[in-house]
Amino acid sequence: MQVQSLVGIVPWTFIAQIANLFIQAYLIKRFLFKPINEILEKRKAMADAQIEDAKKDRTEAAAMKAEYEKDMAEARSKASDILTNAQKTAAAQSEEILQEAAAQAAAMKEKAANDIEQEKRKAVTQIRDEIGGIAMDIAGKVIEREINEEDHRKLIDEFIANVGEAS
Repeated sequence: MQVQSLVGIVPWTFIAQIANLFIQAYLIKRFLFKPINEILEKRKAMADAQIEDAKKDRTEAAAMKAEYEKDMAEARSKASDILTNAQKTAAAQSEEILQEAAAQAAAMKEKAANDIEQEKRKAVTQIRDEIGGIAMDIAGKVIEREINEEDHRKLIDEFIANVGEAS
């Protein structure tokens, strides 16, 4: 009787199975793993490219932000300079106007003082002339007649009255 062995190795079957295993491994590698690896490599390359683009965009954004901040600082500086210059100009103009007004006031005051002095001289000259005339009249009257005490009083009263009218 022949005993069939359940666990036995048949050499030709074993070789066929091993050959079958190698062929399957080759086919799986060739038609399954290779395309999958290519797709994975493409995806990885695309992801790396996107990451590089994002890094480049981030660097450009940081540079743009720095340039914007620099421009803003320059604009603030220019605005501050313009404001400072405007304040200085306004202060200078204000000072100039004040000096001009003070000079005009001083000139007006000096002119008024000169006018007052001139009017005063005129008045003194007129009074001298009138007093001289009155004195001449008095002297003429004195010479014409002899002065007694009553005439003397009248002359003095007339003199005072004439001086009062002249002023």
